[in-house]
Amino acid sequence: MNALVPAPSAPVPSATALSVRDLTVRYGRAGKTLPAVDGVSFDVARGETLGLVGESGSGKSTIGKAILGLQPPNAGRILLHGTDITRASLRQRRVTAIDLRVVFQDPYSSLNPAQTIGQTLTEPLRVLRVPKDQWRPRILESLAAVGLPADAADRYPARFSGGQRQRIAIARALVCDPQVIVLDEPVSALDLSTQAQVLNLLADLRDSRQLALLFIAHDLGVVRFLAQRVVVLYRGQVMEAGGAEEVTQRPRHPYSVALTAAAPVPQ
Repeated sequence: MNALVPAPSAPVPSATALSVRDLTVRYGRAGKTLPAVDGVSFDVARGETLGLVGESGSGKSTIGKAILGLQPPNAGRILLHGTDITRASLRQRRVTAIDLRVVFQDPYSSLNPAQTIGQTLTEPLRVLRVPKDQWRPRILESLAAVGLPADAADRYPARFSGGQRQRIAIARALVCDPQVIVLDEPVSALDLSTQAQVLNLLADLRDSRQLALLFIAHDLGVVRFLAQRVVVLYRGQVMEAGGAEEVTQRPRHPYSVALTAAAPVPQ
């Protein structure tokens, strides 16, 4: 089993890649609107992982959807490298997609079983109108970056394990050479050994490419090993934010204490 390597305690880089300011998202129910996200703010710097943690219904996945343009916010701003993308058009999003990518939770449903891995990785390049002569080199480079051989491009998803499929999903995000990646519960469907491998891979990619990672999860213990900073959410609001070690080992808010108790971390 690969050992989980705690995130380094080095100072957070100063170059902000992603900023969320006073984000509010409301859902309608029986003639009423309820806040799924209520005035949330945070920054993610290049070369940094920010952990967004909370149980089901805390609003963490809604925040991810709003950042990706999948859920329109009711208020607040989302800035990518200082540019407001809160209500960007589809045409603007096409440009944004180069720098902002996503890895979803389920490594099985996120890949089309009828397409080869090469075809799957080609799709974002086609959408972004990358010249065809760059497709194959980019695909092979992305597969190599996640530890998969070149012949993986010619095989179908059924030939791969869950951990390998999640590596492919990460390769699909990397193929556009982004600077910001939203990771929505990327290891929760994997066994503990495979979780460790994927988390260590993400840490290596973050450090080597100076990626800004927004790591969305319900498990505070898992987040500690990848994130330098943590934001704890409850019912759409920030309960606590700070360094990963401080929040996981010396939580101040009762809700953070409860999350820590549910997922103990090594002392």
